Amino acid sequence: MKICVLVKEVPDAAVQKRIDPSTGRMDRSGEKNLNPYDTHAIEAAMQIREGGAAQVDEIVAVTMGPESAVRALHKAVSLGADRSVHLTDPALAGSDVAATGYALAKALEREQPDLVLLGQQSDDGECYTIGAVVADHLRMPSLTQVIQLDVEAGAVRCERQAEYGYDTVQVRLPAVISVGDAINEPRYPSLKAIMGAKKKPLDQMTSADIGIDSALVGEEGSRVQCGDFHDPAAKAPGQVIEDDDTNETVAKIVAWLDERKLI
Repeated sequence: MKICVLVKEVPDAAVQKRIDPSTGRMDRSGEKNLNPYDTHAIEAAMQIREGGAAQVDEIVAVTMGPESAVRALHKAVSLGADRSVHLTDPALAGSDVAATGYALAKALEREQPDLVLLGQQSDDGECYTIGAVVADHLRMPSLTQVIQLDVEAGAVRCERQAEYGYDTVQVRLPAVISVGDAINEPRYPSLKAIMGAKKKPLDQMTSADIGIDSALVGEEGSRVQCGDFHDPAAKAPGQVIEDDDTNETVAKIVAWLDERKLI
């Protein structure tokens, strides 16, 4: 059984996210890291391997992104993936969800996985739909918000969070499963795994290598066009009342509320 885990490089959680007004896209110039939601997908793959219900021959981390995204792949490998695939090409820059899903599906076609796992969303765009787009191109069944995953003979039995409770669904393999962050607690990589991650096999490819139609990717091939982005108007500063004299402070607050007919 081969498991492919889709991962993504995103701005670090400590970096304030902003839109680059010149491109209409997210500014990714700061510190970056592996999407934290994808660590749950890697952990789910590792637990399937360690559980023994199915023989997992290979866990492959797959990403699409610029040259810097290789660091996210190294992190994925340190968490348990056996090797990684990096789809990188300037022609892919500016791809929306539909274009990204198409490109990732082309990369996965070459791998022919039995199971594709990914986090429920990315920490930057917070899009929940990439798994469904990939599954549509691969003609595979898809489930989202999965919080329990059990491999059976040629199928996976999943419990997923729904709007009014939980659904239990069985799907035949191959399939694309988006896991929720409640599915597990990702492990920490060992120092040995971190040091050895760069030595694991890394397959880097371009759009031409896997037959991607350039008209369907990039900014020109995207269906979503970015509009005019700008910062929200600054709010007027609030009034601060120092509590030097409690009676005077209370009187000022009551007068302020009374002036606005709030009392």
